[in-house]
Amino acid sequence: MNGARLHPFDHLSPQAVLDALDAVGLRGDGRLLQLNSYENRVFQVFLEDDSAVVAKFYRPDRWTDAQILEEHAFAAELVQAEVPVVAPLVLAQGSTLAHAVIEGQHFRYAAFPRRAGRAPELENLDTLRWLGRFIGRLHSVGAQRPFATRRTLDANTFGHQARDRVLALDVILPTQAKTWQDACDQAIAAVERAFATVRPNSLRLHGDCHPGNVLWRDEGPHLVDLDDACMGPAVQDLWMLLSGNQEALRTQLDAVLSGYQAFHHFNRRELALIEPLRTLRMIHHSAWLAERWTDPAFPVAFPWFGTPNYWSQQTTQLHEQLEAMAAPPLPFDDFS
Repeated sequence: MNGARLHPFDHLSPQAVLDALDAVGLRGDGRLLQLNSYENRVFQVFLEDDSAVVAKFYRPDRWTDAQILEEHAFAAELVQAEVPVVAPLVLAQGSTLAHAVIEGQHFRYAAFPRRAGRAPELENLDTLRWLGRFIGRLHSVGAQRPFATRRTLDANTFGHQARDRVLALDVILPTQAKTWQDACDQAIAAVERAFATVRPNSLRLHGDCHPGNVLWRDEGPHLVDLDDACMGPAVQDLWMLLSGNQEALRTQLDAVLSGYQAFHHFNRRELALIEPLRTLRMIHHSAWLAERWTDPAFPVAFPWFGTPNYWSQQTTQLHEQLEAMAAPPLPFDDFS
């Protein structure tokens, strides 16, 4: 590293990963493959019994033990209700969460069964109905009790706090900071008005239910990666499945909700939160990139972040979101 300060994940050598798994009863045969993940470090590890697990080493200092264990408990609860998610394994010490100190760096990690799958065919309306049923089942479990320690998706956590983290870091030129902040403040205010009008119920969510976190098998979909599980409005787990023009969006929405409402009631007023939630995701994404810029994986993967053009585009898009949030929400056929 030529004297440069090591990032915590730089300590995770293949041997360190294998030693950590061996310490919790998972003996690798030496074969290991790093999988795509920016937030954590994730490895497919082949074991001596010819099986394989997926080991996830959590980003240090992001979550507390209690927050991670609450994620794990939610996954176990979903499995108990026969909702197909990939839940962590109980390790040799009797917990789903393990600890290791590697070259002075503390890590929390977990292991999951390996599950293959393919991307869902979102252009197929039958697939969207199936996904709607699937998420409705997940939400019927999620609505039974709240999270005690995990965050809530709202204008404060994904708006105000995310904006403040961006401004506190050296990622935006002073000449652009004010215009971006002004657009951001206007957008967050519009989000707050939308939430105050809709007054959504908050339930336990997957939180990041984009198509990349849904794997399709012959028997249907299953979810991976509950790392962003949070409290929030139900529509958060639905809107990222939709794309296209207004006509296409309405057709897709009708398909998703026809399946969803077979298992869980949907408050149609929450459709007015789709664009506000998209706006919060934009602001939060900028903060996420800014906070992780010292991770060597990020400048390589996101070379455009922090450039003048990036912040100019973000400011323009926030103004576009103000217009989108002012427009009427998508209509749909009520299947309740």
